[in-house]
Order: sequence, then C-alpha cells, then structure tokens
Amino acid sequence: MPENEINVDEINEVLIKRAIAFPAAEIYGGIAGIFDFGPIGTLIRQKVKELWRNMFIWAEENVFEIEGGLLLPEPVFKASGHLDTFHDPLVQCEKCKSMFRADHLVEDTTGERADSLALEELWGKIIEQEIKCPKCKGSLTEPRQFNLMFETEVGATGGKKAYLRPETAQNIFLDFRRVSHAMRATLPFGIAQIGRSFRNEIAPRNYLVRMREFTQMEIEMFVHPEQINNHPYFYMIEDQPIRLITRKMQAEQEKEPLEITAGEAVKQGLIPNQFMAYYIAKEAQFVEELGIPRDNYWFRELLEEETAHYSAANFDLEIQTPMGVIECIGNAYRQDYDLSKHSKHSKTKLTIQYENKPVVPHVIEPSFGLDRIFYILMLVTYQAGDRKWSWFKLPPYLAPYHVKVCPLQKKDGLPEVARELFEELREELDAIYDQTGSIGKRYARADEIGIPFSVTIDYETLENETVTIRDRDSTEQIRVHVDDLFEVLHLLINADATWEEIKGSFAVESSKKSKGKRK
Repeated sequence: MPENEINVDEINEVLIKRAIAFPAAEIYGGIAGIFDFGPIGTLIRQKVKELWRNMFIWAEENVFEIEGGLLLPEPVFKASGHLDTFHDPLVQCEKCKSMFRADHLVEDTTGERADSLALEELWGKIIEQEIKCPKCKGSLTEPRQFNLMFETEVGATGGKKAYLRPETAQNIFLDFRRVSHAMRATLPFGIAQIGRSFRNEIAPRNYLVRMREFTQMEIEMFVHPEQINNHPYFYMIEDQPIRLITRKMQAEQEKEPLEITAGEAVKQGLIPNQFMAYYIAKEAQFVEELGIPRDNYWFRELLEEETAHYSAANFDLEIQTPMGVIECIGNAYRQDYDLSKHSKHSKTKLTIQYENKPVVPHVIEPSFGLDRIFYILMLVTYQAGDRKWSWFKLPPYLAPYHVKVCPLQKKDGLPEVARELFEELREELDAIYDQTGSIGKRYARADEIGIPFSVTIDYETLENETVTIRDRDSTEQIRVHVDDLFEVLHLLINADATWEEIKGSFAVESSKKSKGKRK
C-alpha cells in the first residue's frame, strides 16, 4: 500500500490486536479516552522516555526530575486560574441528549480552526452553517462552558474538595521552593516531570490523540528575567536548522515553513529569546531521533487569540502524519505568572537568590505529550503491502526489543546453544527468545512488533561458531562469527554503521562442507 494511502483505522486495529494500545476496561465496554498499553507498547514508550531523559535531563547539569501527586487541593487551581478558565465549549443535542465540543463541530463542518472563537461566535457559526447533531440530526443547544477537571472530595467525611491534576506543571511550581533549596539550585535551572494528567474531555477522539488520561513529559526552566536572552549553552545549538510558521506567515496564508537556524531566528526576532530557541532546537533533534523526516514537521507560532493570557509566546511542534497534522509538543514563555500567583494565594515567598537579591524567575516550558508522540511513531513507521504481514519500521534503539534469538530447530542441541547466547545478549541488549513455529513465522512475528534484528542458531553454528543475522528492513541475512556478534549488533542498534557496511566488514562465507549437516 503506498504511504499516502495508509489506512489509519487499519493501524489502530493492529495496535489493538497486538495488545500494543487498547481501550481500558475493555471487557466492560471501556471509557472513551482512556487506554491501556500492553507489553510491547509499554516497552516502546519506555524507550521514548529514556531518549527524552537523555536529551533533556541527563545531558543538562541543572535539570532535576520529580514525581508529583496526582490529586491536588482546590486552592491550587483557584490560584492557577484553572477553576475560572479551564473550559471547553459544550453543546448538547436537544433530541438524543448527546454532548459535543462546539468548536470541533464547527471545524468539522467548515474546515477552519475554531478553538479560539468565543461562545457567541461559535453559536453564530452553528446557526449560519445549520449544524445539527452528528448522531441523530437533532437541533443543538446554545454553547456553554464546561470545566474539564475531574472533581472529588478528600477524607472519610468529605468536604475538602480536590481535583485530579489537568497538567503536570502545577506540581513543579508548588515544589519550586523546596527543590531549589534542597538541590542548592542557582538560576538558570529546571524541574522536570513525567506523569499522568487528567482532563474530562467532552468528546475524546482520534484514538490516542485526544484522551481523558494521558502522560506528559514536561520541564519548567526557571530563568532570571534579565538573562532570558543569554542561555549559557546556546552556542551548541545555534546552527541547528528549524522550520517555522510564524504568525505573519499564517496571516499571509503561507503554508511552506521557513527554513532557518535557531540562532538566526532569535536574531530576526522570530523566536523571542535564546531559552525558548534552545528548547525548540533540541526538540527538532529529538523528533529526528524518533525517525521523523525534517520535511514532515515544523514549529507553528500560535496566533494571538490562541495564546494564553499569561504567556508571552507559544510555539507548537506539529507533525504531518497519515491521520493529518498532530501537535505533540508545546513551548510556552509563561513569564512569572505561576510563581507570582501561587505566592500571592499561599502567602509564601517563591523567590530565589540571585547576586544576593530575591528574584521571581521567569519560566520557559517545553511540554511533550508522550501518548501523541508514541502514536505518531507508530503511524509513521507502519508498513503494509510489501509482505504478507504488516510491520513497524521503528528505529532500532526505540524498538521494544533490539534482537530476537531463534534456534532453527527445537532439537539436536540447537535450543541449548541458542539459550546460552540469548542469556549473554540480554546482559547488554534488550533481547527476546523464540523457538515456537517455523523460522519464517518467527521472523514475521519479530517484524510485526518492530524488532530490527533476528539471530538464528543453526547446524552450521555447531560446526564453526557462526550465526545468521536477519535485517528487518531489507529481510536480508548474513553470517557473522559469534565473537563479532555483540559489536555488530551495537553498531547497528546505535546507527554507527549501515547494514551494507556490516556486510562488507563482518559477513563470512557459509561453510559449504558443513552447511545443513548435523553434528
């Protein structure tokens, strides 16, 4: 099937069938917008998390990771503004009583963005376009605001109102004072978190794109406001190419992104400061590490009406997929809004010393949606039509397992040798063992979940200590000596050598004398 004809429903069915990602509480009908991730999905997501940590935490000397509570008291969200502003426009069918997001109905009908329209503007569009209930064609009520947070009460007798957090950011702001003191942090420094967030979406849709329970990977970078344009390591990324769609380009209906370096974007004022440009450049590197071609993604500057009142600038990373354009990373310059609000409401000083003076730092926030990134990865690596089975062309370092180890037969000592090699490999690599079914079916099962390499132990292995390595992408096989196997796999997995280079440097001739004979 050609790439532009990939059926998204087919991919979703594959993800469910192989227990990669599927509805939670499935046997009871599930809850829309909540998904479980099976063994393979969990392993791939862990690899994405590891890549993120490597690039955004462990590669930095001043970013500290926390794990905050999911349930927070009501005053937190009064201070943050979520109680007053965290809404979506809701309409209800007067006939079947189904509920929908008004902006989504307008967008689906007109093909134009509607998420920034006021309630009266949405109602005007609904009347003008004669939009009816998608289910029964009944008339719709006038839009009203619906708060997206899940509310509960804490304690045996109740009475203390709390909410499941709608974002991971608030934990970070609440923990700013304690973490900065405990870690002896100095500006600039960041606090990072990977964790679940919850939003009571009116109409969850598009599988893993819009969910009620989802995982964020987020950093709040605290910077002295006078140093916001002086990132200490900006020189390391200033030549990184990025693709931008600015507000001006959107106003002029220019659809092709502007190719520019991070450094030049700051010089021209297209990105407001070095700290935001630093993260945008690193996100470009991150997305390309995921295997997303540069032509398939860009950073879109949010329009004024899309930008939160507390933010001085917002850039979303958007990726072209078989499903359409999906936004998966948001960058916001939150200024000192959050710390100032929580300081006022809690009556606690949320400052840090800088040159012997208390400072309320400004905040740059890169926020990654793990579920969307995972889904995009599965969408863009899905392969169908060239084999009798569909498969995922995952980058080797993001595959659930690096290698599958297979004995050719379940007899003649082959399983014992294969098991011994498997145990050695799994000490350094993510390996899985499989001896069930024909070797062709085992290769197919490896392809189906994205395993890049399979190692087969056959009768020739018993003769000369060589094994067969099969490449998932080309389906080619070569023989290598067992002594070279670890080096070969490391080179391939880390993309330090191509398959063709490995063939030229490590492949050995099959022994015609012993080929196919049993010891």
